Amino acid sequence: MRPLALFVLLAAADLPAQVIATGAMRDVILNAQGTGVIAMDSLTGPGLYGVGPLEHLRGEITVVDGVCHVARVVNHSVRVSANRDVRAPFFVHARVERWEPVALPDDVVDLAGLDAFLTARSGTDPGPFAFRLLGEVDSASAHVLAVPENMQVRSREEAHAFDVHLGFVHEPVELIGFFSTAHRTVFAHHDSNIHTHMISPDRKRMGHADVARWRPGGMRLLVGR
Repeated sequence: MRPLALFVLLAAADLPAQVIATGAMRDVILNAQGTGVIAMDSLTGPGLYGVGPLEHLRGEITVVDGVCHVARVVNHSVRVSANRDVRAPFFVHARVERWEPVALPDDVVDLAGLDAFLTARSGTDPGPFAFRLLGEVDSASAHVLAVPENMQVRSREEAHAFDVHLGFVHEPVELIGFFSTAHRTVFAHHDSNIHTHMISPDRKRMGHADVARWRPGGMRLLVGR
């Protein structure tokens, strides 16, 4: 193999896994476009990771290594099932071949700090890219959307008026997230560069991560390649 071809192959191997964003958060939240635009049964196979809301904002979807986990609110409680027969009104996903560890500074101990850390290093890695956090949280909370049937939302406040919240205290969790400096209101909120879901090891609790705090060194950060 010629040196130039080898260089191209090595450079490609160091690139982030391709991130695909379908639909846009702003259209769902502000323009009542809650109908699903991507079917989860079209996203299959090992190495696939993704996050987004359930159609019509009636739950959360987290794909972990090709397994689609769906969180819904039933009788005011969150129920999680493995189910690919669902759709999302917006979704972000990537097929990851390997996870590259990235050292977290000791002062990065929550999601806000993680967002700031990834943004500060975005000159060398602006995204979009998938990431995972693995470890134990001191405290964390996540929500599951639960907009009633036949209701159309036209604001962020309406979208979250019926959320059911989950708490995590001194326990292991996995966070699946996506970072980008160019996708605010597409798959990240208007004031953040990350969209992150949290799931328990037994896969019985899952939702959109709101806050999470851990001890220095308590989390491992992995970036999808």
